[in-house]
Amino acid sequence: MPDIELSAGTIEYEDTGGDGPVVVLLHGLVHDRTVWRKVLADLRTDHRVIAPTLPYGAHRRPMRRPPTPDLVNELIAEFLDRLDLTDVTLVENDCGRAQTVAARHPERLARLALVACEAFDNYPPGLPGKLIGIACRAPGGVSLLVRTLGLGPLRRLPVGIGALTKRPVPDEVVDGWLRPLRTDPAIRRDFRHYGTHVRREELLEAAQGLRRFDRPALVVWATEDLMMPRAHGRRLAELLPRGRLVEVEDTRTLIPEDQPELLASLLREFVAEKD
Repeated sequence: MPDIELSAGTIEYEDTGGDGPVVVLLHGLVHDRTVWRKVLADLRTDHRVIAPTLPYGAHRRPMRRPPTPDLVNELIAEFLDRLDLTDVTLVENDCGRAQTVAARHPERLARLALVACEAFDNYPPGLPGKLIGIACRAPGGVSLLVRTLGLGPLRRLPVGIGALTKRPVPDEVVDGWLRPLRTDPAIRRDFRHYGTHVRREELLEAAQGLRRFDRPALVVWATEDLMMPRAHGRRLAELLPRGRLVEVEDTRTLIPEDQPELLASLLREFVAEKD
């Protein structure tokens, strides 16, 4: 797996290479690039797909500078610059960092796809998001959270991964997400620092910036989402000057897990659309 040294630390990423349109996939908290594995496998046949693992707790190398949401926003922009990526379709799921990147650093973006993600004042999102915030502030809270999610029968509870998917995520994938938090105190420190430096105003500020994002934008929302209010999908599509909304049934927040073939098809059609 290649990596790149950025100003705040080393980021690992997957890059399919090739000459096709560039698609960059961003994941959410306590996940890594593997949440996109099925979508990436589909799109790689005719796109260059790049999926970084961001410092959200499933990263394997501690950061030199403690991560915050604002720092991750700048890391994503730096990542695009360092790889000299242009005409990028930037796609996010779960976390909302792509919104701020699009608002502040649109120069390398051709398109933006927001897939069932944090938005507006839903930040941190839902009960699981709020519990993560509590765990990050309580002594020993992160270790307890990881031990709880590490127990197979508890993973499907609505305060855990069960809130994010309708179908179980394979144990080996979830174990890979949790292993860095379980085994490395420095990763737990990164995670705590991120979780205790959320600015509730960030995505409200990003929403104002998105009103000036004049490139094509696709909003894909889950009709059965327990974390991201259904109304937020329509609000995002309406504030984006060239936004449109597609609602997807039989899925929760992690559409790349519940409906990967449909999501890959929607993204392929979106990238191929003429401006």
